[in-house]
Order: sequence, then structure tokens, then C-alpha cells
Amino acid sequence: MKSQSPFLPLATLLVAVAGFFGSAANASSAGYQIFVSNEKSGEVTVISGGDFKVVSTFPVGKRPRGIHASPDGKTVYVALSGTPIEPPPQLDANGNPILKKNSDDDNEKEKSDKSADGIGLVDVAQKKMLRKIPAGSDPEQFALSPDGKRIYIANEDVSAATVLDAASGKALTFVPVGREPEGVGVSPDGKLCYVTCETAGDVYAIDAQSFKVIGHFQVHPRPRSVAFLPDGSRAFIPSESVGELNVIDTARQEVLKVIALPKGSRPQCLRVSADGKKIYASTGRAGTVCVLDANSCQVLNEIKVGARPWGIELSPDGKYLFSANGPSDDVSVVDLAAEKEIARVKSPGGPWGIAVAPEAK
Repeated sequence: MKSQSPFLPLATLLVAVAGFFGSAANASSAGYQIFVSNEKSGEVTVISGGDFKVVSTFPVGKRPRGIHASPDGKTVYVALSGTPIEPPPQLDANGNPILKKNSDDDNEKEKSDKSADGIGLVDVAQKKMLRKIPAGSDPEQFALSPDGKRIYIANEDVSAATVLDAASGKALTFVPVGREPEGVGVSPDGKLCYVTCETAGDVYAIDAQSFKVIGHFQVHPRPRSVAFLPDGSRAFIPSESVGELNVIDTARQEVLKVIALPKGSRPQCLRVSADGKKIYASTGRAGTVCVLDANSCQVLNEIKVGARPWGIELSPDGKYLFSANGPSDDVSVVDLAAEKEIARVKSPGGPWGIAVAPEAK
């Protein structure tokens, strides 16, 4: 009997090697990038979605916070503000912020650099800041219309929402709302915009075409953000002060039910999975991302991430969640199948928000 050679035929070996390097190439490029706004350093960090390595860091302006990618993936918008950073307020036994006595608002305003306020436009392909457009006073959070033509902005210190034409950068209108507007969300069909106000928990429903207020209701204080089911039938709004999730009927503009989140939760940012089955909530000081069933709103799990997670975002393929952890200066990468943090990526400078955009070809 003829003995077999212990070595693979050359053709077989070449195929195996090609397959290995092909797999490695696929693993290193997932086709998207993660853009992180760093509030303290005034920079944006870009992380590869393939290997979760930092590929770029560049300046954008003062105090970048809210951040979103355009629907076509060519531009990342980031809210910039010259209002000085204040430390998180102390909370009372009920989780409400303890307001400073005898504070001098005029002095605080004098410290603000209003020339720094605006929405920065970042070129995704070049990974650099292009220009800044006016966006009213102290923009923090904003939302893009589904077609990318309009930008809806919360102007916290003037109790108003600004609507911009994204192409020209010109203001279309200002909509008066309650004190300290914070969160902004636009329904998937682009017809409805919610603006949430911190102080008294006011939520304003605005017709996104006529810019008229068509609804007004209240939740518990410090509603931070807005997320919608894919069909737009329900919206979800967190109440940070009391650790609650409010479920909103978007047809009637009213609260359907209120869900208590795990003890210690201070919910900030929400995301809904593309299939509409799960809700993810960053819990701030609790240091977790809470997972809920979108139908029953039952809490399914708590995933430990970095310190005080604020902004969160999902990968385009739905496999990962990324959280911006300000105090620990890093971004958590969460495997959503395992519901477990699998990596931490350094993003020095107080990471605040997360946006995902396609890799430039």
C-alpha cells in the first residue's frame, strides 16, 4: 500500500491560505464605523465596526453631544455648545435633582460662548469637520427627519425647538415648548416630532409638516430621549429622576403605561431593535443597559457596561450595541446575542453620544 504524503497538495494549500486571509479580511471590515462625540475634549472619535479599533480622532468644536448620521451615510451631524459643562446634580431621596440656592443665572450666561453654538457637519469619507451651521441657543439633542431634509433641535436654555433645512442650514421655524427641552424624536414616517422637557416632564407632540403643537402631556421629571417602534404606533420616553419608562400611544398623544426599571436606574437614551421586539435603555449611574420586551415592556436583562452610560446605538446588522461611557472615557461593545459586553474601546474626553455610518468606499 502506497503511503500518503504528510503534506497537502500545493493547490489545496493555496485555497486554504486564500480562504483564511479572505475570512480575516471579512472579519476586519463590517462595513460601518462608529462615531463618538467627546463632550470634554471637543473631538469625535471614529471606531471601525470590523475590529473595534480607533481609526481617527479629530476636533469639531466646543462640547459636542448629540450626534446622528444622515440617511445617506455621507454626513454625521453633531450638536455643539459654548455653554459650560456642569457636573451631574446631586439627587434627593426621590431621585430628583437638588437645585442650587441663590444661583446667579446671569453670571452663568456671561460665561457661555454663544459663538460656539451650532450643528457641526462631519464628512464621513474624509473623517473631518466641514463647517458649522447655526442651530439656535445651546443645542444638545436633535433628530433628523427620515429623508434627511430637516433637523429638529432642542434649545435647552430658551425653551424652544428649532427646525432647520439640512441642505441650506437655514432655520425654518422655532416652536415654543416647556422649560429645558432635552430629548427629540421623529416618527419613522416623518409626520410626528416629540420634544421632551426636563424640568416638569412636559412632552410636546409637533406636526412635523405644519410645525403646529398637536399634543401635550406630562411624565415624571427629566425625560431624556424618545424612541419609536418601527411602525410608529408607540413611542418610549424615559423619566430619569424616577427610573421609569413611559409607553406612549402616538395616535392619541397620551401615556399608555409606566414601567418601573430596576432599582438605581437613571434611564437616558433608548433604542428599539429593527424588528421592533426589544427596547434597550442606558441607565446612567446604574452602569448598565437595560433590555426590555417591546410588546410587554417586561424587563428581560441588565447588561453591565462602563461608567454612567449615556448615548447608545445599534450596529446596522443588529448584532452589537455601543454605549458611550463618559466618566470611564470609553465605549462598550455589547454582543446582543449573548447580551454581554465583549470589549471596551478608549475614547478619551468624555464620550457622550454614538452614531453609526457606513464605511466610505
